[in-house]
Amino acid sequence: MIVLVVNMHACVTYSHVGDWYLTIEPDPSMSVKIPFIVWQSMLQSFFMGLLFFLAGYFAAGSLARRGPGGFARERLFRLGLPVLLYVLVIHPFILLGLNPWHHDFGPRPAWYGRYLLSGRFIGETGPLWFAVALLLFCLALAGLARLRRPRLVVAAVVFPPSAGVLVVFGLLLGLGTFAVRLVQPIGTHVLNLQLCFFVEYIAWFIAGLHAARHGWLLALADSRRARVAGWIALIGGPLVLLGLLAVGMRSGTKEMFFGGWYGQAFGLAVWEQLTGLGLALGSIALFSRRFDADRPAWRWLDDRSFGVYVLHTPVLIALTMLFRSLPYHLYGLVALLTVSGLVASYLVADLARRIPGLRAIL
Repeated sequence: MIVLVVNMHACVTYSHVGDWYLTIEPDPSMSVKIPFIVWQSMLQSFFMGLLFFLAGYFAAGSLARRGPGGFARERLFRLGLPVLLYVLVIHPFILLGLNPWHHDFGPRPAWYGRYLLSGRFIGETGPLWFAVALLLFCLALAGLARLRRPRLVVAAVVFPPSAGVLVVFGLLLGLGTFAVRLVQPIGTHVLNLQLCFFVEYIAWFIAGLHAARHGWLLALADSRRARVAGWIALIGGPLVLLGLLAVGMRSGTKEMFFGGWYGQAFGLAVWEQLTGLGLALGSIALFSRRFDADRPAWRWLDDRSFGVYVLHTPVLIALTMLFRSLPYHLYGLVALLTVSGLVASYLVADLARRIPGLRAIL
């Protein structure tokens, strides 16, 4: 999932599909953007939701072991401190140190003072919005646990959700997403939290808690329906999306997909949730069957993945600035930025983890 996050931001840098610190001109034509729209929509449909699912799955056990108070303190430390690192150090460094736009920020100390005193830093979380949202979810979970004693994680496997339940779950998520986008369309945010996606995030976090407490994750990962759902989403998802785009653009504008009482917005919301559900199930099935081994190389990558998530933004921006001198080739530059960004981000994360204070939160 972290690899896909880095790739997503590399795509946005050159495709202009989405929002990012730095986008490189020229803005591609719509025909050139179509592959990026499909690819990035496929990623957006599932990768963050799956991260929230996994977070919920492990939160259940942590809550049972630590209790509400200990769980809340541990989450404040592991999630709150990286957010502070980002908003107080990394984001100002991107603006003042890298400054890829060559803006005149004036005297640096004066700018930083205004940045803090104005409270603007609260909404400058960049990709660490995920940590902010997850922290809020975990604190809410701890609060509810104080009111109601949490159940222990059940070791025995029970029946996982059936195919029909999963389809209904996806449809309900689509309806809920469509409803939220009536007031919070795609492209809007509140303190860098894009609420247009939060129906999925909240539901997947709760599903992760449920999976841990009732012990059905492994059975679901090993099920035929998870594999079939993955293949249907992987093959059918792009085809259906292209059909939605063709029909929707013929009878309206691209803004109609973002939210409102439009068939385009409804179709995209339902497509997004059903496709994302299938891709998430397929990913769980794939990795549980083919990559279920604790190898040293994978452990090294895994231990540094959260560090990559926290630190990859300035790395990608610095590399993008370096690549400005290269001949423009859209797909080549995206591939180059993805690969070099991953290698450099993992190396930076490894170096950061050697610093005692940072190792504890990365």
